[in-house]
Amino acid sequence: MIKGLYIMSKEYFNLIYTRENREQIEQHIDIYAPQMSAEAASVSPEVLRKAEVIFTGWGAPHMDIDFLQSATSLKAVFYGAGSAKDIVSPEFWERGIKLTSAYAANAVPVAEFTLAQILFSLKKGWEHIHMIRKNASWPTRLQVPGAYKSTVGIISLGMTGKNVIRLLKPFDITIAAYDPFFPESEAEKMGINLVSLDELFKTSDVVSLHTPWLKETEGMISGKLFSMMKKGSIFINTARGAIVNEKEMIEVLSERDDITALLDVTYPEPPVEGSPLYTMENVILTPHIAGSMDGECARMGYYMVEELKRYIHNEEFKWNITEEKAKILA
Repeated sequence: MIKGLYIMSKEYFNLIYTRENREQIEQHIDIYAPQMSAEAASVSPEVLRKAEVIFTGWGAPHMDIDFLQSATSLKAVFYGAGSAKDIVSPEFWERGIKLTSAYAANAVPVAEFTLAQILFSLKKGWEHIHMIRKNASWPTRLQVPGAYKSTVGIISLGMTGKNVIRLLKPFDITIAAYDPFFPESEAEKMGINLVSLDELFKTSDVVSLHTPWLKETEGMISGKLFSMMKKGSIFINTARGAIVNEKEMIEVLSERDDITALLDVTYPEPPVEGSPLYTMENVILTPHIAGSMDGECARMGYYMVEELKRYIHNEEFKWNITEEKAKILA
């Protein structure tokens, strides 16, 4: 049998690689040592040496030259989480080791969370809740965009952005999108309008951000864009906080209390002590809960089980990660 190891954080191991997932893996893989942390693996070269495959996830080891000098038999890594860019190295790619990630599985709950926020926000649910708590009385109902003929703008059409669009399809909503790298022909097939970033912020009732965090995307959502937003519109960020120019966002939100920002991510994360984000009435913070949590994590392990089946049948990984892809799946 193929020799393999589980190397990752103990905190998440049983969530991702549930008993059911492990039973399926261990039908094909000889897991010859107990699950270990990245730290334990780094001082166990004799254990690493036999591993042909490694199943990992959050708390994965950084597979640099020192790690790889011990893991001399390693041929494939199954990363049961999202972005794998922090675990790989130039030496990893030079060795030709195969890599697959559960980023597509992690995109599912993010899209579900985003859908819930979009629909709730179009009813101005958060604003109504805030008015009731603030005044301790039944409020006058606000005028709402609603989910009929409103416009939702999606920034970036990666895995999560496309999943959000798929979930929005049953509703009577116009979908606009900004992604300078997405083919116009594909957008037409999906029934969405590709627009400029300025146009998206000007015309959308809800703007939802799904851009990867790259050097090129840091601060791309500027105060100027927030100032263009429609009266009463909503901004949702489930991507990464660093993509937003937080200082400029706060300045605009302070001046325009008609705009609401729903932030599942910030930069830094959590916000610094005393940040206005904690107390601004038109900011809703959630503690980075859109991605896989608790029972949802098992889906990521299941995706790795399915990838293992492809591997042992000499098939290509469905969710194969290349060196270039690793850089953009943030």
